Amino acid sequence: VVGLPSICFLYGGELEERKANYTDMVNKYYDLVTSFYEYGWGESFHMAPRWKGESTRESIKRHEHFIALHLGLKPGDKVLDVGCGIGGPLREISPFSSTFVTGLNNNEYQISRGKFLLHPERVLYELKDALQTLNKEAGVEKTCDFMMADFMKIPFPDSSFDAVYAIEATCHAPDMPGQCFAAYEWCMTDSFDPDNQEHQKIKADIEIGNGLPDIMLTGQCLDALKQAGFDVAVLEFVGVAPKGSKRVSAFLENAAEGLLAGG
Repeated sequence: VVGLPSICFLYGGELEERKANYTDMVNKYYDLVTSFYEYGWGESFHMAPRWKGESTRESIKRHEHFIALHLGLKPGDKVLDVGCGIGGPLREISPFSSTFVTGLNNNEYQISRGKFLLHPERVLYELKDALQTLNKEAGVEKTCDFMMADFMKIPFPDSSFDAVYAIEATCHAPDMPGQCFAAYEWCMTDSFDPDNQEHQKIKADIEIGNGLPDIMLTGQCLDALKQAGFDVAVLEFVGVAPKGSKRVSAFLENAAEGLLAGG
C-alpha cells in the first residue's frame, strides 16, 4: 500500500489535473489493484451481461466472442487489443478467431503479468516475460504478444493491423484519438444531469474508484468516433449494476469489517 496517499490525492484532484496526469494516475491505480482484480475477477478485467443460468466466466467469454464476431475477423488477421490488461480477452479472442493479437498496455506490472501467463517456464529468468506464461497456458504463445506503450501514442505504422478493439480501456484516456474498430466502454447515459449534485457525486465516485480521468456522455463518445472518421455500425447498451447491488455491497462490506474487528 506504499504510495496510497499520493494515489488518493491524485484521483481526487480536479478534472483537468486528472486528464493532464492520466498516465501517472492510471499506472498507480493498476499497480495497486491488478492482483486484487485477478484474484476476484479472473484474467479478463471487464463487465459482461449474464443470461439466466450462465456463469460469470461464460458471460465474459461470450462478451469477448461477440466483439470478435462484430469485427468480422478472419483467420490470420493481425489484431490490436488497446489497453489489454493482463491479456485475458486476447487469449480468448485469438484461438476463437484464429488471429494474431497484440496487446498494448502502458502498465509495466500488467505487461509482466501477461507475459508470465504466456511463458510460465521463463518466470525465473525474466520477470517481465510473465504475461507470456498465461498465453502459453492458454496455448496461444505463438499467436499473442504484448507491447508496453501509451495507446495515445501507438508505436506502430499505419495499416499494421486488420482490426483494433478496446474493452473498457479508452475511458482511461484524456481524449479519444483504418480498419475496423470495436469497443465496450463506460459512458454516462442521457439520464445524467450535470446540474444535479447527486448525479455529480455518483459520476465522481465511479471515476475516483476506477482510475478514470472523466466519463463522457454516450453522445460525446459517438461524436468523437464520427469525427475520427468512423461509421458507427452497432450500438448496444449494457447495464452492469442490477437492482440491489448497493445493498449487497454494503452487506458484504459490513461482514468484512466484522471479521476484521473479530480478529
